[in-house]
Amino acid sequence: KIVDRIDENKDGYLTTEELKNWIKRVQKRYIYENVAKVWKDYDLNKDNKIAWEEYKQATYGYYLENPEEFQDATDRHSFKKMLPRDERRFKTADLDGDLAATREEFTAFLHPEEFEHMKNIVVLETLEDIDKNEDGFVDQDEYIADMFANEEGGPEPDWVITEREQFSDFRDLNKDGKMDKEEIQHWILPQDYDHALAEARHLVYESDVDKDQKLTKEEVLDNWNMFVGSQATNYGEDLTRNHDEL
Repeated sequence: KIVDRIDENKDGYLTTEELKNWIKRVQKRYIYENVAKVWKDYDLNKDNKIAWEEYKQATYGYYLENPEEFQDATDRHSFKKMLPRDERRFKTADLDGDLAATREEFTAFLHPEEFEHMKNIVVLETLEDIDKNEDGFVDQDEYIADMFANEEGGPEPDWVITEREQFSDFRDLNKDGKMDKEEIQHWILPQDYDHALAEARHLVYESDVDKDQKLTKEEVLDNWNMFVGSQATNYGEDLTRNHDEL
């Protein structure tokens, strides 16, 4: 059923372009379903908007009423640090500035990586998470520490050494030994990389037995495990869905 839905022009073949379009659609649907799932938890007065005060109360109400219980929290993600961070993100998502998010604005708040006007926030939050010495940059050790904690103090595994080379060769573009906001954006939100297209090309490459650059239903079904692990089927979830829901 899913193969038939992906095949936009109904010619019996799936092209890379058709797969790319479908993956983007699945991705979008997942995001909007996720927002719909939590909407009623925050829209307390049922006016079909989520005010910052509603969100703050639902998420941080207990903390705000009992701050003394949280005095000892030194964690970077403590309520004390997360509240102003959430408020900053909420206000960036709230395009009309009325401090009440429409469904689209709330989607941008929960999934900022999907929205152009939220990119600066994504970069800023990434910087704040990794920049342990708080100098406004990410140096090589901070970059590595985000992926690997060498608690035993022994030699670093090969993949970490490779990541250090990646940092020097590809992340630190101006070669000053650290990443600034622009370089972080280039790393986490690359302009020239389309995830859906890369995934579609990968699926075609792995499943296209006769190498004609398109897939028949048989080729897809013969390589079903590749598709079950892919965004094309929402990692297998869509295989149990009703046909009309897709």
